[in-house]
Amino acid sequence: MIKMISMFPKKFGLFPYIFLVYLLFPIYFLTKETGIKQLTGYGMLVLFLFTYCKLFHLIEKKSFSFWLAVQLAIVFIFSIFYDLNYLFLGFFPANFVGWYSSKKMFKFGFIGLVIVEIAPFIYQLMTNPRLSAVDIIYVIPFIIIMLISPFGIRSMNRRMELEQELEKANEKIEELVKREERVRIARDLHDTLGHTLSLLTLKSQLVQKLVKVDIERAKLEAKEMEDTSRAALKQVRELVTDMRAITIAEELLHAQRILRAAGITYHYEGDSSFSNISPFIQNIMGMCMREAVTNIVKHSRSSHCKVKIVQMADMIKITMKDDGIGIDEKKLYGNGLKGIEERLTLIDGVLVLSNSNGTAVQITVPIIKKVDREEGAIG
Repeated sequence: MIKMISMFPKKFGLFPYIFLVYLLFPIYFLTKETGIKQLTGYGMLVLFLFTYCKLFHLIEKKSFSFWLAVQLAIVFIFSIFYDLNYLFLGFFPANFVGWYSSKKMFKFGFIGLVIVEIAPFIYQLMTNPRLSAVDIIYVIPFIIIMLISPFGIRSMNRRMELEQELEKANEKIEELVKREERVRIARDLHDTLGHTLSLLTLKSQLVQKLVKVDIERAKLEAKEMEDTSRAALKQVRELVTDMRAITIAEELLHAQRILRAAGITYHYEGDSSFSNISPFIQNIMGMCMREAVTNIVKHSRSSHCKVKIVQMADMIKITMKDDGIGIDEKKLYGNGLKGIEERLTLIDGVLVLSNSNGTAVQITVPIIKKVDREEGAIG
């Protein structure tokens, strides 16, 4: 049994062994022959079996066509000099003709199959008086099937190749997604920690000044530093463990706390509910807002910040305006602004910066409308 399994590549499974059943028919017909013709027939049948095994190991190799030609020649000789029923051996080479990936080789293989099947049939029809109409009608449908089968097998193999290519492509995409996710996590961690560490730096500088003139105020600032560091640790844990999405409402509260802690007054104008915006879009916009707030705290030297959110039917617009020193156009893509643009690209968002008594950061994102499931569509 172990030797039988080694006859064919394992990837083909039981298929090659099932096909061996069809060799019982020529063995049966050879029992009716005698003498040298019978011995020659058994010899050719053994060679046929050898080519059958060989071809499974030589697919896509140069010698594949040689052994296929040998197999076709054996079918031809059997069908001409022995019996018309040997044409049924054509199912074997018909299968292998379909394995050609090259159109040119498939064409040559198919022409060879047509000759091997049609020429003996015509020859027997013209020279064998023992053939009856029943025999002819019986053989014709199988010849047609044999001539069609290479196309079906080639189509099936092509489909399998495409599925394998698709699987490889999906694996590649999955790897790229994982890589992008790792980059995103690293960026989010950087943004979260960078934002908090900047705040703690400002706080620590303030505490150093206050400890000499107002010890009670210094204690309060130190307590806020502790609370801020604990909040940052919690955010990092959430980001790493379950990547909890940030909502716009949560980020507004966070921005208010951070700005006021940095001594920047805060004013908000706009809606309080963002339920019609998907969590994915809210998460990206929230991270963009966080980066913008970080820039205001670190670089603007402002004393006031106004945040305005306008929701329209087809878009949402967030404007964050400070009264600081403005943005240096030479450093337009520094200070985390490139990261904001990269995030907005994922949701077809637009970032617009302007200088007018400070810096205005405007983020515009299209809204994909939600439609009730009962309506059966999503707008």
